Amino acid sequence: MDDLAEVRAIARSTVQAAMEVLAGIRPVHQLARRLDPRCLAALQHRAALIRRELNRTGNPALARLHRNSTVRSVRVCQVSDGVYEASAVVLDDIRARAVAIRLERSKQVWRITELVIG
Repeated sequence: MDDLAEVRAIARSTVQAAMEVLAGIRPVHQLARRLDPRCLAALQHRAALIRRELNRTGNPALARLHRNSTVRSVRVCQVSDGVYEASAVVLDDIRARAVAIRLERSKQVWRITELVIG
């Protein structure tokens, strides 16, 4: 598999998994090997904020937030040797959102060094 196809597949699966973390149906530690520590901590913090607000308000819209997320498209471009950036469009029960990620190769392993979920 060439780098572009591999990065596209990693981006798609990582974005899907991140949305499942935010929906509360996947534990964040499953992404520990793919995300750098800062991205992992930020994702964990956002998921905790969603859970806390849901428990505090009982808002049914929050319960549906990030549910049934589907990655609709992924676009990838090479920034430099061993560095790619990707954008994805994700649909869930409530809305469509954009996700941006940066992947860097380190010791033959791709790591997500930036993860921004709109």
